Amino acid sequence: MQYWEKAEFPFEIVPKLGALNIAGGTIKGYGCPGLSVTANALATAEVARVDASCSAFILVHSSLATRTISLCGSELQKQKYLPSLAKLDMIACWGLTEPDYGSDASGLRTTATKVEGGWVIEGQKRWIGNSTFADILIIFAKNKDTNQINGFIVKKNAPGLQATKIENKIGLRMVQSGDILLQKVFVPDEDRLPGVNSFQDTSKVLAVSRVMVAWQPIGIVMGVYDMCHRYMQERKQFGAPLAAFQINQQKLVQMLANVQAMFLMGWRLCKLYESGKMTPGQASLGKSWITLRARETVALGRELLGGNGILSDFLVAKAFNDLEPIYTYEGTYDINTLVTAREVTGIASFKPVAKTTRTSRL
Repeated sequence: MQYWEKAEFPFEIVPKLGALNIAGGTIKGYGCPGLSVTANALATAEVARVDASCSAFILVHSSLATRTISLCGSELQKQKYLPSLAKLDMIACWGLTEPDYGSDASGLRTTATKVEGGWVIEGQKRWIGNSTFADILIIFAKNKDTNQINGFIVKKNAPGLQATKIENKIGLRMVQSGDILLQKVFVPDEDRLPGVNSFQDTSKVLAVSRVMVAWQPIGIVMGVYDMCHRYMQERKQFGAPLAAFQINQQKLVQMLANVQAMFLMGWRLCKLYESGKMTPGQASLGKSWITLRARETVALGRELLGGNGILSDFLVAKAFNDLEPIYTYEGTYDINTLVTAREVTGIASFKPVAKTTRTSRL
């Protein structure tokens, strides 16, 4: 808890996380574990069950950054970076979101200008997990010649690169989220990701990462249920354990039902992905619905713990806060709902209808 309260990352556990052999997730070869999507999801949930920040650290490093190199990198880039990333000897982050472009990420303003021997990157990124200490940064920028999105591998000590920690977060406090400033950062040709030539290429990465993100709240609520179940048995009021009161039993069972339903929704997503049948709308529905149910479940847990439910010592309050950024990142609840609705109705409603000028008849 001390790291969460101080908003510091426990670097000493990185070797232990590396020893779990889950970094690199579903990637086959290059020293990566080659897990199935289902196995990777279960691993994500089990880490989140203990600590959501550690789960987010691995997810950013593995399902976003490492996965991007695997899907969009050259053979040389894969051989150079993936083995070290799989062991967590090298840490990576993934930079898409910008200060003015969150949900509307395709409108990003960071630019890449072709020069002799490489590219010059200029722009800003925001809310980038692991960015303050990452060894490599996956940065997406708009090619000034083609006006399309390209991807680049940027080294942490590159001249002109600056990463500053975002302070005062209420959730995932151990995750070192940062603001990235790129001022004429030179990236050699060998570090341009050849498989990223449009914004659609980022969707290949986001498809599987959105499934993994959906399993984070599943793990969180499993941990909260464990805590509440134990607390109900041990704490006594009016001469009886809290578990003996009907209203508490009802809340505990409602929590359990939510956990089971969330787990099954996540399981279904994994199987759809593995069969090649998962659609963007299904992934968005899973992520949005699961995070919504998680909020409800953790709120019930907070009620069951009474006054102790607002103390971070009992972990439920910590989980309550950690869920908030997860509810928002990888697509807010509302944006994910609109992605699913577009698939269901065939009508996109992301942008408001342009206001038209009408001539009054009066």
